Amino acid sequence: MEKTFHMLVYRAFHAQRNYLRGCLGKVGLGSGQPKLLGYLAQNGPSCQRQIADYFEIDPAAVSRMLDSLCKSGFVSRRVDEKNRRADVLELTEKGRQAHAHWKEQCAQAEQVMLQGFSDAEREQFADFLTRAYQNFKESAKEGQP
Repeated sequence: MEKTFHMLVYRAFHAQRNYLRGCLGKVGLGSGQPKLLGYLAQNGPSCQRQIADYFEIDPAAVSRMLDSLCKSGFVSRRVDEKNRRADVLELTEKGRQAHAHWKEQCAQAEQVMLQGFSDAEREQFADFLTRAYQNFKESAKEGQP
């Protein structure tokens, strides 16, 4: 196996995604949707712009995912009383249950991924990933590709 960092990160991400893919269908979610449920579970009622900004993704992509989540009954949408041009999105009971199931599956995936890692190694690994993310954020601020 190639040992460049970009390939190692890609392969780990791909393996994790494949491990969790079966859970998506069981819960009735599409790709990318669990993270939106997680955001709403953690932050409560939110607007689309807040979600897009948090995940650093295109608001149109968030809109499509949220439309699907609303149609499937995972999320409800209402007009924001403070800003009538915006909607407030929040989890329904079905969405809370789906999120809880997803979290259980992610916890299992983490146990598989980190099997044999000590607590100190787990913390160090989390620190490394956080620092790598911060490096990319700083690079983007400086206008580097």
